[in-house]
Amino acid sequence: MSKIKLTKNSIDTLTADLAEKLFWDDALPGFGVRVKPSGVKSYVVQYRNRQTGRSRRKTLGKHGPHMSLHQARELANGYLSDVVRGGDPVAEAKAVRSSPTVHELAEQYLELHAIPKKRPKSVANDKTMLSRFILPTLGTHKVFEIEHRDIQALHNSVKSTPYQANRVLSLLSKMFELSIKWNWRRDNPVKGVEKFHEEKRYRWLSDNELKKLTTALDSHPNQISANAIRLQLLTGSRIGEVLTAKWTDFDLERCVWVKPSHHTKQKRTEHLPLSGAATELLVAHRDTIGSQSDFLFPGKHPQKPIVDLKRFWRSVLSSAGIEDYRIHDNRHTHASQLVSSGMSLAIVGRLLGHTNPMTTQRYAHLADDPLREAAEIMAKKMS
Repeated sequence: MSKIKLTKNSIDTLTADLAEKLFWDDALPGFGVRVKPSGVKSYVVQYRNRQTGRSRRKTLGKHGPHMSLHQARELANGYLSDVVRGGDPVAEAKAVRSSPTVHELAEQYLELHAIPKKRPKSVANDKTMLSRFILPTLGTHKVFEIEHRDIQALHNSVKSTPYQANRVLSLLSKMFELSIKWNWRRDNPVKGVEKFHEEKRYRWLSDNELKKLTTALDSHPNQISANAIRLQLLTGSRIGEVLTAKWTDFDLERCVWVKPSHHTKQKRTEHLPLSGAATELLVAHRDTIGSQSDFLFPGKHPQKPIVDLKRFWRSVLSSAGIEDYRIHDNRHTHASQLVSSGMSLAIVGRLLGHTNPMTTQRYAHLADDPLREAAEIMAKKMS
């Protein structure tokens, strides 16, 4: 290896015939120029890792209009100063290049957390949010590069649907929380991003609308799906619990539905008493479909349940003339009927599987109706 005084003029005259040559600066140890037979000249820095003793070499850039000798020397001096302080620029650059991207974080999130621990429907929702919102914007970025403003910008881009935007934010928060545990970064960039205000839905059917719905169900040609909706209305259950229910979950003699923990939102086994009407519905339904399937509501394949009722539900609502009403709102209709008939919020909450009493509180004003009727009794006596 040659050691010379590197100047612009001396570098311009350097050549290499058969193989590349290295020329080291006599003023700054570890800084030099690599010359290839093609005539290409590049600035390099070489040092030894202070912890491992391993020799490292890093190319700084090509000699030419984009990098002068002065710029290269300043850059080399900075790298060598880092080495003195215990750093390893080559290893650090390699770590940056090989560090995981948000796309890789998403894959690990699904494989190690979502799929083993969440319900299939929740996993499907996560995949949709990843493919629609998160990965197109952040997927190629390194996990350690993501900043608070990146998350804020993504959240703001979905502001037209506040509920969706907040679910995306929650998913990102969980992903970056896991990235901290996996030592991929030290902080959670989602922290401090405020959620959008969400208008809670409190839609349920009036007595007249409920009559229209039951009439539409009675006249629909698909009575298997109609029975699924009837069972949901009679029990206040989530439609996912209804569609995935198996005959082994029911004791029709004792009139009890035992919901397995892996089917309930709260991940706990629930024992739901069945009304006489619900029991009669199930008995008649079993007689209709026979014993060809383990599921109450089998799909096209006997050993798989109906996946969803979207098309059926649109048809029923159109026939009934009901607007702005989701299948999930049947739970609200069930609860509203119980509360307005005098049932306590605590009992209704238990029937619906609510773990937080505040969730049932949305129906509190309906509890005034039976009380007001009772109060009117005395008023009528006095009048």
